[in-house]
Amino acid sequence: MAQALLEALNLQVHYGGIAAVKGISFAVEENEIVCLIGANGAGKTSTLKALARMIPSRGEIHYGNQRIETLQSHELIGRGLALVPEGRGVFARLTVAENLMMGAYHRDDAHGIATDLERVYDLLPRLLERRTQVAGTLSGGEQQMLAIGRALMGRPRLLLLDEPSMGLAPLMVQKVFEVVRKVAAEGVTILLVEQNARLALEVCSRGYVMESGSITLADSSAALLADPRVRTAYLGE
Repeated sequence: MAQALLEALNLQVHYGGIAAVKGISFAVEENEIVCLIGANGAGKTSTLKALARMIPSRGEIHYGNQRIETLQSHELIGRGLALVPEGRGVFARLTVAENLMMGAYHRDDAHGIATDLERVYDLLPRLLERRTQVAGTLSGGEQQMLAIGRALMGRPRLLLLDEPSMGLAPLMVQKVFEVVRKVAAEGVTILLVEQNARLALEVCSRGYVMESGSITLADSSAALLADPRVRTAYLGE
């Protein structure tokens, strides 16, 4: 295996006396799209929050050539690690354009920011149409696009995507995943958490299956799609 861009070793997350993530280890290589799939409560979101340093954890987190488990969440965006959170987390009272600029809050390169804003609008033309609209009035799918665009304004090397299809109509889900593919094609490494296992495995090269805070399966997406345990538990077959 090539040098991993992200590696978690014995990652643990506890909420009081409850172990949400029970000492998992996994890796994501540069330019990969990797997914974490599993049922509600499996520990997927807690894993992403730990990686983004939004919640305390135990174990080691390696990103690039650095251990980051002692860093604060705001320190990671400048190092190229961005999270698109579950529920989108847009600033409801700010406009679309203002939300996007919040993704570049740590940057001072005005020309680069302007270039990236144009790139985001090219990638997500609906946001250009809605740029003066207050974000809280957007549809769920438009808010998801905005959350992704805001993260891209930080020029991420690694993008953590948490449940991008949640609550969206099927047509909008397909549009969101088209964007995910385009972002990956531009060289952004992606770690995707998604309850829609089939969709996640179709877009990713590798996957990990989480159950009750532990990783129970790890393989190529093709192998997981063919695995009878995955087909029964997550693909409804």
